[in-house]
Amino acid sequence: MTRIDVRLAAGLSVLALVTTGAAGCGGRQDGAATDDAASEVTCEVTQETRVGIATGNATGVYYAVGNALAGQLSGATGGKLTGTAAETGASVQNVEQLVGGQYDVAFSLFDTAVNAVEGKGSFSGPQPVQALARIYDNYTQVVVRNDSGITSVADMRGKRISTGSPKSGTEVIANRLLEAAGLDPAKDIRAQRLDLTKTVEGVKDGSVDGFFWSGGLPTGGLTDLFTTAGDSVRFVDISPLLPKITTLSPGYQAGTIGRDAYRTTTDTPTIVVPNVLLVRKDLDANVACAITRTVFDKRDTLAQANPAAKGISLENARRTLPVPLHRGAEKALNDLGAN
Repeated sequence: MTRIDVRLAAGLSVLALVTTGAAGCGGRQDGAATDDAASEVTCEVTQETRVGIATGNATGVYYAVGNALAGQLSGATGGKLTGTAAETGASVQNVEQLVGGQYDVAFSLFDTAVNAVEGKGSFSGPQPVQALARIYDNYTQVVVRNDSGITSVADMRGKRISTGSPKSGTEVIANRLLEAAGLDPAKDIRAQRLDLTKTVEGVKDGSVDGFFWSGGLPTGGLTDLFTTAGDSVRFVDISPLLPKITTLSPGYQAGTIGRDAYRTTTDTPTIVVPNVLLVRKDLDANVACAITRTVFDKRDTLAQANPAAKGISLENARRTLPVPLHRGAEKALNDLGAN
């Protein structure tokens, strides 16, 4: 049986589908499906194949949508594709582990994906990754305690601020916003590099003054926070920083966190960045095609896992440049009539 090796992140590896004979150092097992660039792309997966999907924090949207996607692959391919989604630190880590062969599909913020293919930011050189599609948008959600005295990012000087999990897309955006506000992330704040679950716990118990989060709407962890401690927290409007950070990446756009997302009293202007699904450039084209087609065919089912998936659209699917589309994804989007 041909399979793409899945090695989950430390701590979850005991739950992975590990079989005798798997490659000891991770990556693909013997006989794994790699792309033959000369072959025709049919979107038909003829051999049983297992794919690992790198998502994000357990209370985030990547994790919810990634698990839903993993659950749909088998039925969409007659049982040929089996998906396993794993909790990770998100974008930067996802790209590193995708390239390392530990996963086969990775959720990523667009700005991180651009850095990866251009060899900038957290990456020492261009990474061999391509996109399956642009999917829904992430909203930069900056939340502070009411008693923190913070009304802008510049006010975070000296405060205990969670910038997200290490090597996450949230951390990338947080550091850029801090710099845009004239702060040095390494010196001017008391940085707490926490995942979303620990961040929310810290805000509730008073050990964290505020935090950055980049995720779809709504994000489960923030729903919990505003449901249980909504009287003690509020959003910060970061839209004045948009002109500065758009010079760093073409993906940043103006957006709004609607009051209905977390039942707040007002809408909050913010900064939005798209998400993309990434794969290695040598992934078998028929596997890439089948996964891409499943994303769009099963969009409504994915949206049942989290409403953010309603933002997945064929209209935006191809808008991934400078991250190139995988040739298998090109076939799927052509067949689906994407512009």
